[in-house]
Amino acid sequence: MNNLFDTIRNTLVPIHKEGYVFVAAFFIASLVLGYIAEPLFWIGLVLTLWCAYFFRDPERVVPQDDDLILSPADGRVSHITMIVPPVELGLGAEPMLRISVFMNVFNCHVNRSPVRGQVTRIEYRSGQFVNAELDKASEDNERNGLVIETRHGKIGVVQIAGLVARRIVCWVKPTEPLNAGERFGLIRFGSRLDVFVPAGAEPRVSIGQLALAGETVLAEFGSTKGPTISRRS
Repeated sequence: MNNLFDTIRNTLVPIHKEGYVFVAAFFIASLVLGYIAEPLFWIGLVLTLWCAYFFRDPERVVPQDDDLILSPADGRVSHITMIVPPVELGLGAEPMLRISVFMNVFNCHVNRSPVRGQVTRIEYRSGQFVNAELDKASEDNERNGLVIETRHGKIGVVQIAGLVARRIVCWVKPTEPLNAGERFGLIRFGSRLDVFVPAGAEPRVSIGQLALAGETVLAEFGSTKGPTISRRS
């Protein structure tokens, strides 16, 4: 029963204003297609409902703890690795812990801040549109990076366009404060978020795990528990 309520809670939710024009365009196209042939209207209507579902913007229950790094996106944890962050972020040449969350076309695509802090840098880079799930997408694809200053140091958050994504939207500007879980952007349609974590934080997720933006804890500072160990069952 709880699973049913959770499904309803995450389905029947408001549509983000970024999606209004797309939902309207899909519906108008459905009417035009229906004028040509009635079956095409029903196909268009299904696509219109999918578009509305894509741009859904559910409320989230955000943990209030500055030692936690939350997922910035809904999706699947696709990479957990040590890697040098993109040079445009200005985070140095030493490898940092990178946790990636891949969003498919059925995930909610509203992006949320993983931490509380102040935006100190925003850098956009044009690029390709290869599958965002591939590791090389972090270097080759179109991306938009934010640096957030926190009490634990600077954290990088990179929005990466995917195979069918053609627009990265970011609503915040440098010097603006962000609360953990606060909405800061959106990517259309299918993409990935990379989080670059300073030393001292341990991962709290595993590759393949599903994450919810603003709710799922990706990493934690100051814990003595060590890295999370998981197994499939």
